[in-house]
Amino acid sequence: MKKIIILLVSISTISIAQGQGNTKIDTAKSVIKWRGSNLFKFNEHYGTVKFLSGKMSIKGDSITGGKFVADMNSIMNTDGKYNEMLVSHLKHQDFFDVEKYPTARLEIGNIKHEDDGQLEIEALLTIKGISKPIKFRSTIEKRPDMTLLKSKFILDRTRWGISYESKGLLGSVKDEIISDAIEFEVIVVTE
Repeated sequence: MKKIIILLVSISTISIAQGQGNTKIDTAKSVIKWRGSNLFKFNEHYGTVKFLSGKMSIKGDSITGGKFVADMNSIMNTDGKYNEMLVSHLKHQDFFDVEKYPTARLEIGNIKHEDDGQLEIEALLTIKGISKPIKFRSTIEKRPDMTLLKSKFILDRTRWGISYESKGLLGSVKDEIISDAIEFEVIVVTE
């Protein structure tokens, strides 16, 4: 009888442990896609940034939190225009100052699961050592071998002190003004 009770307790513990905890992301398959342009969208660039690490907190079938680190040295321009020059400038002090701030971080603070299967996420995003709250919507796609969390949002880069050629700066030449809005599409894949 004692062995049966120990077996039942062990099975229950394993079931509970599998239903909650932290799941690491697959950094090779997860990606941050970015898109920026000048103010009037005559000239735009897009590319990717890779994740250095990340984990999602899961309870049952629900994501309850997460912490993610982006490798800012991995910034790539994939539109084929001015590749090396543009990437070098994005890593410069004018933009992300990658030498001083090699990573960006996002920590999920609150998740609201909506009836249509979407998530409304509140998080703290840290870029260049500046932390600001953001909100965005995500969808979850569950596959037999992985879970995908897909998000799309737009950020105002000036909130993180990235003001190079911003429309808010006096004296900028109109054709060269860079939009303050950066579009992001983030795909997180669990291991």
